[in-house]
Amino acid sequence: MSSTDAAAGNRNRTVAGFRGLAAISTVAFHVWQQYFRYDAGGSHPPVDNPVIGAALSLEVIDLFFVLSAYLLTLSYARAAIDGRSTRTARHFLFRRAIRILPLYVLAVLVVWASRNPTLPGNWRDLVEHLTFTHVFDQQRIFYTLGPTWSLSLEVLFYLVLVALGPLAVRACRPLRRRRTRVAVCAAGCLFLFAAPLAWIAVAHYGFGVPHTDWVVYFGPQARFGGFAAGMGLAVLTAALGDRGRLGPRTALPLVAFALAGLFALSLDSGPENFTFTFYHPIASVLWLVLIFSTLHVRQQTFWQGFLSSRWLAAAGLVSYSLFIWHEPVMLQLHQAGLLPAGQSGFPLALLIVFAAAVPVATASYWLIEYPASLLGRLKDHRGRPRDFYPEPATR
Repeated sequence: MSSTDAAAGNRNRTVAGFRGLAAISTVAFHVWQQYFRYDAGGSHPPVDNPVIGAALSLEVIDLFFVLSAYLLTLSYARAAIDGRSTRTARHFLFRRAIRILPLYVLAVLVVWASRNPTLPGNWRDLVEHLTFTHVFDQQRIFYTLGPTWSLSLEVLFYLVLVALGPLAVRACRPLRRRRTRVAVCAAGCLFLFAAPLAWIAVAHYGFGVPHTDWVVYFGPQARFGGFAAGMGLAVLTAALGDRGRLGPRTALPLVAFALAGLFALSLDSGPENFTFTFYHPIASVLWLVLIFSTLHVRQQTFWQGFLSSRWLAAAGLVSYSLFIWHEPVMLQLHQAGLLPAGQSGFPLALLIVFAAAVPVATASYWLIEYPASLLGRLKDHRGRPRDFYPEPATR
């Protein structure tokens, strides 16, 4: 195995570890929500121990956004800055569709049907979830599969990326100086990050929109900053190339800074204060620092070793299925009376939900996700159908 292949393998294992950590944290966050409800102002519910409360209320959805945007934008950034080739939009969307849709559509149909035994049922909820438009509905944004409001933003990001990515490549092609191409790409990412900041500031301070107006604060106009941060990280990585890789003495303090910053942000995120209002843009920047100081290094640190551990890799493998199924599993356990009552029952409830959700997610991965991923072999890197039966060579 070459050094390049080894580096790619290490990066893939580390990314899987990030996904595993994020999926585990998401499950804990939603079980915690079930036992400690949000207050009327939309702020995180109080916990007697503020340290535990901050750890539980640490939202990792921005990590998903930053990481996804970084990985998907990297090829466009390299094409714009160094003239490398990119996959076609058709191939990109095809790969994204087979990654997202089979499991998502099945889960939506199953969960919706179980909650709407007679037709037409809440047909609008079904239509909105199948079209990824429920994030724009104040009433139904968290219906059926509550956490999947974020998938609506993911799908919108895919459409934005296939439009802006090639545009950036074409805009940079005539520019002779590499430094200018980097600046153009960075400026675009900065604009995409600043626009949601302006939206949030105007909505909150200008019009006094409450934080419980989900469409205003959960829609793409407010949450695209996480994707923009990931796009900026891709530009930074492409600009640096193999240069500027961090040594352990620099990487580990940056990792500690980012983790401490995320914890402090969650600890200080009280109702109506600045950090609560701008929690997600600030968190996105800290996730950017954490991912950069983890992946853009010269040698593996113990932090990378932790992320590459087998149990996190296993969690990362089934992270999408765990993300999709954990809430229906939790609610089914609750309705069946299998979760302990009262806030004191939260630790045991967390163990029960994990014990039930992880096997479901594992079965979902091998029965749905993995077979669907094989469809990706039907097209080549240019998005054209593969010829699996080539003509025999002539003599």
